[in-house]
Amino acid sequence: MKPNVDEPVIQHLYSVVKFCVRLLAFLMVFVILMGVVDVGWTIYEKMTAPPMFILTISDMLATFGAFMAVLIAIEILINITIYLRDDAIHVKIVMATALMAIARKVIVLDFDKVSAEYVYGLAAVTLSMSIGYWLIHKLPTKVHSE
Repeated sequence: MKPNVDEPVIQHLYSVVKFCVRLLAFLMVFVILMGVVDVGWTIYEKMTAPPMFILTISDMLATFGAFMAVLIAIEILINITIYLRDDAIHVKIVMATALMAIARKVIVLDFDKVSAEYVYGLAAVTLSMSIGYWLIHKLPTKVHSE
């Protein structure tokens, strides 16, 4: 992270921010490891609860949700590492991560426990993020990499 200003205070502040981003990367690795432990624990609990070695649909959805949470954490780590490497935020990658988080929400959604307005709102967010991602993907690389 190289500021364009020769001001020492600004350079120091950018160094602090870069340190914080590195710290976030280490913390995200810890979160990922704990998420993998949680996925293993969730599967173990579901498989050992009566009836033994049988997963119900709700058990599978809980397991899918745990898997997706770990995958989202991995995507966030990738965002952090790309930010450290390129010193830029890549909108396409951030939007792909957001779409994955939305997909997780849709996969684990219990339609018996949410209102119609919530489903419509989630549909609107999904549609708008999908269109935004498509537009970013279709733009020439030079336009959205600056």
